[in-house]
This record gives sequence, C-alpha cells and structure tokens, in this order.
Amino acid sequence: MTDYKTLILQLEALTGGIPHFVANLANASALLYQTLEDLNWAGFYLMEGGRLVLGPFQGRTACIEITVGHGVCGTAAAEDATQLVADVHRFPGHIACDSASNAEIVVPIHKDGAVAAVLDIDSPSLGRFTEADREGLEAFVRVLEKNVFAGSGL
Repeated sequence: MTDYKTLILQLEALTGGIPHFVANLANASALLYQTLEDLNWAGFYLMEGGRLVLGPFQGRTACIEITVGHGVCGTAAAEDATQLVADVHRFPGHIACDSASNAEIVVPIHKDGAVAAVLDIDSPSLGRFTEADREGLEAFVRVLEKNVFAGSGL
C-alpha cells in the first residue's frame, strides 16, 4: 500500500518554491512512477486549445492529443471528476494508447477554477487502483495546483 502522506511531503519538497513548470511536472511523474507499484505509465495531459496534449510522463510512448469527452482522460476533463477504472476495456470510448494498460486512474488538475490538465496513471493489472489511491492522488494533485499550476502561464 502506498504511503501517500510521505509521497505528498516528497512532492512538496520537490516543487515548493521551484518556478519551472515542465521540470516540476517531470519530477512529479518520476516520483509517482518510482513510488507506486505495478504501473506502466504516469504523467500529465495539459489543456491546450480545448483538447488535452501530452505533457511530462514516465513510461511507454503515448497518445499526443486527446479530445475532451473521449477516453478516460477526456471524460475526467469533461466531467471535472476523477475517473477510477478497474478495467479500461469496459470503459465506453476507451482510447488504447498502450495495449498493455488494463486499469487507469485520471485526476483533473485545476487553475483558476477550471480544468488545466489531468494526471493520468495506468497499470497492466486489472483493478489496480483503489479508493485509497483516489484520495491520495487527489491530495497529490492539490499540491500540484498550489505549487505548480497557480504560478504557471497555462
């Protein structure tokens, strides 16, 4: 089980007072990828021109653009709600960027009250993510909103 309290303290230490947006997101994705077990992808899609565009990540190659409202990431952005998906193959409109992904969790990230990005994490194991992961990753995103997105030019 992931120690989200420690993970969040590590994120605070990595991003607090650091003004480099891309570097902060790169470190955040690396921190998740090295800390959470059983992942094949951890990273960000950034809102640009009404669509989600690939940002910093760790893992296998990924889709570059995702339309808001499509797939797990696009649904999270459109509904402004975390999507915890035990089996992506049963998710209507799932976009198979990586055929090894079987479970996914996507958390919206806000700036000035609007969705500015999403945190996307994939696993090759069905049912990998839990409510504890949802709560921990939503707290992780709140740190990003405060330390990274609040001062960004996004």
